[in-house]
Amino acid sequence: MNTALTIAGSDSSGGAGIQADLKTMTANGVYGMSAITALTAQNTTGVTGIMEVTPEFLEAQLDAVFSDIFPDAVKTGMVSSSELIRVIADRLKKYDAKNIVVDPVMVATSGAKLISDDAIETLKEFLLPLATVITPNIPEAEVLSGMTIKTEDEMVKAAELIFNRFGCAVLCKGGHQINDANDLLFTSNGPVWFKGKRIDNPNTHGTGCTLSSAIASNLAKGRSLEEAVKEAKDYISGALAAMLDLGKGSGPLAHNYVFL
Repeated sequence: MNTALTIAGSDSSGGAGIQADLKTMTANGVYGMSAITALTAQNTTGVTGIMEVTPEFLEAQLDAVFSDIFPDAVKTGMVSSSELIRVIADRLKKYDAKNIVVDPVMVATSGAKLISDDAIETLKEFLLPLATVITPNIPEAEVLSGMTIKTEDEMVKAAELIFNRFGCAVLCKGGHQINDANDLLFTSNGPVWFKGKRIDNPNTHGTGCTLSSAIASNLAKGRSLEEAVKEAKDYISGALAAMLDLGKGSGPLAHNYVFL
């Protein structure tokens, strides 16, 4: 069985973070493992507490995984401190990890900043250059490219800037800000659009985590990057279309819709 590792925070409500990642990996036919960067107390209405792990403990988790069940792919999610980002980058280099998907969680779709400027700079310097592909939303792509993105043409320009700056493929997620759920993949072969139909479902908690984990799962199975992205988008569409409705806020996706 192919294997994948998620390096991210825990979501006690199960809709995002490592819980969403592990459900996604299972649904996509790979064996999922995790290294937890932080515990959160959260639900569909918001986050009420965060307890970050120490750099030493994160390193111990990563060593435990890589020294025993080597992952065929790795996904990283929200990491809020420079120290933890440095540990992740160091361990990924030490073990020569492959198929690294970085979800550069920096800015919420609402525009709220989620990590410090210092951590953003560390992410850019140490982690992004190791990535096979990164999956920024529009606000994050604006931070990484240094430009404002209002059109699809500007998405292409920003993705090319990011690709040239960090040397990794870029999946720029369009979403409601630019278009009707169309995403742009930029690689050394240039831009490729992945068209998506917007599904009228307000329950979208954890979609970014789920997409990046699905891509990592498909890369772990030997798919090409373009195939991995297409299949991941199909999976997300199915999980949204199942119309799961849990909680009092923005609820989770039906990660297990493939089994229902």
